[in-house]
Amino acid sequence: MSAQDRRAEPAPSDSARAAAAGGCRVSIIIKALNEEKNIVATLASALCAVARVGGEVVLADSCSSDRTVELAQAFPIRIVQLLNPAERSCGVGAQLGFEHCSGEYVYVVDGDMQMNEDFLERALDFLQRHPDIAGVAGRVVERNTESLEYRARNEKLERHRQPGVVDRLDGGGLYRRSAIESVGYLTNRNLHSYEELDLATRLRERGWTLWRLPLDAVSHLGHDTPPYRLLRRRWQSRYICGTGELLRASAGQPRQRQIFRELRELRLYLAVLIWWLLLAALAVVALWLGPSRYIAGAWATLLLAPLLIMTWRKRSLRRATYALVSWCFHAAGLLRGLATTPHPLDEPIAARVLRQPSPAPALGLPRPQLEKSSASARHATVASIGPALT
Repeated sequence: MSAQDRRAEPAPSDSARAAAAGGCRVSIIIKALNEEKNIVATLASALCAVARVGGEVVLADSCSSDRTVELAQAFPIRIVQLLNPAERSCGVGAQLGFEHCSGEYVYVVDGDMQMNEDFLERALDFLQRHPDIAGVAGRVVERNTESLEYRARNEKLERHRQPGVVDRLDGGGLYRRSAIESVGYLTNRNLHSYEELDLATRLRERGWTLWRLPLDAVSHLGHDTPPYRLLRRRWQSRYICGTGELLRASAGQPRQRQIFRELRELRLYLAVLIWWLLLAALAVVALWLGPSRYIAGAWATLLLAPLLIMTWRKRSLRRATYALVSWCFHAAGLLRGLATTPHPLDEPIAARVLRQPSPAPALGLPRPQLEKSSASARHATVASIGPALT
């Protein structure tokens, strides 16, 4: 069906939408891995948001080793957990939640985010009025603005977070289930990052549009890990392999051209690889021809030139050094991601259901009662873990 055909379709009524989804209008999927410091606030905000529109909350846990699941048990939600910790990835969390939810619309949020409870109502109204739009997001209010890593990340994401038509919904968004089903699956379980871009290119290839509203949707806490330690952690978790994994996943498909065009950092990582090759070539020449101060000078100039240029551009040696080290990590991650053997996308993710909501879930309670329930659970869990949440 073309985008023009979708625009011509009459908008279904609320009752028709609810019937089509078995009575569940919105499923909020919360991806989590070791989020005991944040999960209570995240779940409370999600329950308050979904209470206004009707639906469910699903926690997709990637084998947390802390008290994330224990704390979540206090809330009227469904909890599903990845069976194999080796399959952890950004893509597997959202897809796991999708396989265990039933909403006509699906909202994806991270375990360190808090939802603006007014956003879902306005996002649903927007999608109702624009049947050609597959997904809509709002502003992501970043609360971690001090660390080097997040300052660099926010600068990179700024161009994707302007209101209007966007090429992806970074930071989560509300999607039509019908749009997701038209492209086969929500997120690629093999991607350790860039899962939103992968989804966006698949949707746009089928004629769908993505939109960002000038409204606050979520606040994002983010990591407070020191930047170089965070880089090491992201290497260990394979987060920085996402570029290579994405290229491999789209190989031979028309959308790969979109990815090359829109993934600007990919050109940077390729430039780093070329830089490495030139340094290695000069080293080989030096070994072949013997010691030479000219070759040594050329090698030193080539080695230091990127750092000097970035120091001039950023007006900071500290920020320039971190940027260069980060690029090198990501360039190596690109190669590692290309070499990764993916899991089949048509197989269900192995998981266990740890909790089902009660037959009469709190999502159907009047709003004051739900708020009281969420506040009571939050108070109880905060009291139980004490300093861990402070």
